[in-house]
Amino acid sequence: MLGVDPGLTRCGVGVIDVAPDRTAKLVDVVVIRSSPDLPIEQRLAHVAAGLEAILDEHRPQTVALERVFARSDVSTIMGTAQISGVAMYLAAKRALPVSLHTPSEVKAAITGYGRADKAQVGAMVARILGLDAVPKPADAADALALALCHAWRSGTPGAPAGGGALTPAQEAWRAAERSASASAGARRLSR
Repeated sequence: MLGVDPGLTRCGVGVIDVAPDRTAKLVDVVVIRSSPDLPIEQRLAHVAAGLEAILDEHRPQTVALERVFARSDVSTIMGTAQISGVAMYLAAKRALPVSLHTPSEVKAAITGYGRADKAQVGAMVARILGLDAVPKPADAADALALALCHAWRSGTPGAPAGGGALTPAQEAWRAAERSASASAGARRLSR
């Protein structure tokens, strides 16, 4: 499972293995950096080369990306969108499925709270993966959180139906999904 926290200056990339019982193990985590002094096309090529190397080395089964969302800083959102496009293209070349997850969805999956701050997410990522310290910079922890979120939401290849024991964050996410589905169904019936 590969998670990508897309960014033009810093692109977090995390690779995890998830067992059928939903326990996760860190395989690799890096932050690909590109200099703002370079022309945009060279920056994109640099990040693409880094992503390709990781895809070729680890051969993940799926790719999870942060869904691009609107911000007031247009240059930041443009860089994020461009790197997202590069990552999706590279995944498509390898016939890998790509999933997009919003920041609040990732936070809820990892911490049980959709408005958790970066420190809380980082601490939970370290705890879930059994790490001695939170991966730095935050882009690294965010990439791992994306991979974990996707693994837990989509199920693990080869996992038995129903999976293994869920963490408190996974239980909270599952309860929130059931509640949302029940509310939507009730609204449809009342029309």
